[in-house]
Amino acid sequence: MASPASPRREEEGKKKSERGRGKKKKKRRRETGESVFSLCLRACAFASESAKFRFEEEEEKRREEKSSPLPLRRVVAGDWLRSNSPRRGLFYKGMSSTSSSQPPASSDRESTPASDNATSPDSDGTNSAGPARSRIALQLDQRSLHFSVTAWVLIVALIGILPLTPRQLQYKGYRLSLLGTTCTTGYALLAFYRLPRAGNMHAAQIFHHVASSKDFIPFMYCLMFVMSKLHLKLVLVPVICWALEHVARFLRRHFTNSSLYRTYLEKPCTWVETNTTAVKFLSSNAEILLGFLLILSLFSRQRNPMQTFMYWQLLKLMYHSPFTAGYHRAIWLKIGRTVNPYIHRYTPFLHDPINAGMRWWFR
Repeated sequence: MASPASPRREEEGKKKSERGRGKKKKKRRRETGESVFSLCLRACAFASESAKFRFEEEEEKRREEKSSPLPLRRVVAGDWLRSNSPRRGLFYKGMSSTSSSQPPASSDRESTPASDNATSPDSDGTNSAGPARSRIALQLDQRSLHFSVTAWVLIVALIGILPLTPRQLQYKGYRLSLLGTTCTTGYALLAFYRLPRAGNMHAAQIFHHVASSKDFIPFMYCLMFVMSKLHLKLVLVPVICWALEHVARFLRRHFTNSSLYRTYLEKPCTWVETNTTAVKFLSSNAEILLGFLLILSLFSRQRNPMQTFMYWQLLKLMYHSPFTAGYHRAIWLKIGRTVNPYIHRYTPFLHDPINAGMRWWFR
């Protein structure tokens, strides 16, 4: 005869085993999340150092060009173009796609008579301008696809940031806009730089140039917040600014003959084109304010110190990157002028930690 306590023991044993399995799954998730965050953190640190190094090199070259006479400036510019040309092996076939974005009319005119003279009477008589036209059409298709995805991101981000929409729709718009920006910027980096051929040296050199490019900052920004559990509407402000600039630029270049564009979209697009500095300052203010909000989130239940430190690494990269350095430095200078008198007067004990943070920031 089995005792009546045996089924209870069995149930208790099953519950304990299920709890143990749940704890193991949580540990695995934490370990995978920490590993991904550590990889992103290393990428941001390396990117900030490479962007700072490249920015210093550009400043030195500008100083040399200003101090040198006119013919020496031409020589320096030629050497810089040769050193950064895609034929040296650091860049691959994706680099030539951007340089050939405009139709080369002069080269086509010069190449067609030469090809006609070089062809034999037994040839098919195919035109040499066919491959060039197909490439241009392919590039236009890629641009139109990029524009359509960016316009979709803009609409979804506006849905996610508006307070009148329901919460579930806001959350979906928040996630989809970040995911769409991550996909578009990642595809742009992959199409522009390609994958390295072989060897760690080529990969390091290519990552050095990728980290200092324009699309790397939005890619890392959206990748951080797609993976996090925080839901802050302020995150969508830079995404909307990036999408708005791209959509307005594309509409002004390719839809000027459309009656729909002239009646409804011409004035907003011209306003965005003329006020790009204001849009970029808005994006930079939102990015810096988001860094302080992440520090405050460390005192809540949804704290994530790894993500906070990683985002401040990204802010450091934005401070040193040549594409965002002017806006971020102006904002940080204004913050310093406003906050420093109060720190000197009321909290002098914060001088040492602030100086340590500034040493890390400018390193």
